[in-house]
Amino acid sequence: MKYLLLVCMVNPPDPPLETAQEIADWDRPSDESDDIEQWFRYIEERGARLSGSEVSRPANAATVRVRDGDVLVTDGPYAETNEWMAGYDVIDCADMETAIDIASKHPVAQFGMIEVRPFVPGTGRKRG
Repeated sequence: MKYLLLVCMVNPPDPPLETAQEIADWDRPSDESDDIEQWFRYIEERGARLSGSEVSRPANAATVRVRDGDVLVTDGPYAETNEWMAGYDVIDCADMETAIDIASKHPVAQFGMIEVRPFVPGTGRKRG
């Protein structure tokens, strides 16, 4: 079964905006990089990792709604909250218990949170 791991952190980083150059030049501290690389190896050894990515800061988000045919765009994430989505991973494993075990080993779980949600079977769309 496939699960979405929504990686969330508390208190967005300062400053809230990133330029294209900052994103291109961004380098994670080596101790943080080591932790996440170990986690990637752990889930890849289990054959569980399908995809994942870090995402840009909340201030770079846009929320899109369509109401009565009008497209409404709001800067920023959809809700004001202390937690912000920092990234995601999609894993494939036997059950929720296994997904929770995998999520508990993610480095961000030590100071942020990992939301684990199963995908609804048969609802994904494939191209081709």
